[in-house]
Amino acid sequence: MKTNSTKNDIVNTISTAAALITGLITGAFLVLAFTNTCRDNLPSNLLYLSSIRNQNTTATSIQLEAILHYATSKVVPQQNIDEIRLSYDVLRKLAPCNFLVFGLGYDSLMWAGLNPNGTTLFLEESPEWVQTVLKDAPFLKAQTVSYRTQLHEADRLLATYRDEPDCLPGKTFLKGNMKCRLALENLPEEVYEKDWDVIMIDAPRGYFNEAPGRMGAIYSVAVMARGRRRLGNTHVYLHDVDRKVEKEFAKEFLCMKYKVGGVGRLWHFEIPHAQDNDTFC
Repeated sequence: MKTNSTKNDIVNTISTAAALITGLITGAFLVLAFTNTCRDNLPSNLLYLSSIRNQNTTATSIQLEAILHYATSKVVPQQNIDEIRLSYDVLRKLAPCNFLVFGLGYDSLMWAGLNPNGTTLFLEESPEWVQTVLKDAPFLKAQTVSYRTQLHEADRLLATYRDEPDCLPGKTFLKGNMKCRLALENLPEEVYEKDWDVIMIDAPRGYFNEAPGRMGAIYSVAVMARGRRRLGNTHVYLHDVDRKVEKEFAKEFLCMKYKVGGVGRLWHFEIPHAQDNDTFC
């Protein structure tokens, strides 16, 4: 029918336009990157847009949404371009993959777009913020999660977790683990069922005493990575490592021997399966 033909023409036109726009932006990105001109001020969304051309000749629907969003918005991701590239380089190789992100924000559409046809799940502590974000981007997968800790407890939790057998490596578990306060025991079922290839820890809040802090997230991600069932290692990214709690808990549970990169306030760990070990590190 003529209507279907018209629709097809529109879709083809949009795809072609997206490819052309992406090519132009990619060219600009490459010129700026190689000349190192104004590198510190380069918008993070240019890095994302350049990935579309490198990954695929046909943009996925979420990538087209991302192009539209970042091309028409002054809001850019929280991480700077060098920090984003650290994750982007791995996602480019692994996508489509299972990508778990602690936190939901202005960069969420970018992260989902960097994992085309994969599973990208966002975990957020604020139900109101989830509703706000999903109102404008209903195609993102986001779940609300709760935490049992507060930031002011961090030192005590780190000093005493070994006293609880259900916190010890080789014995610990996450789902339903009420005895270990560092274990995230009530996450969405999908989190426990899947092996996550890439995990980004950029939440929950950790900048005032009553905030949940990232102690439980860091510990639980270490447990997930160690208990991986599929072949391969788990890539873990931890943001805000300039803060004491993130740095100390990373050293204790993610292990500096597994740290393979870092830039700015972001550390990259590649953690192997190690369920039977007696120590985390």
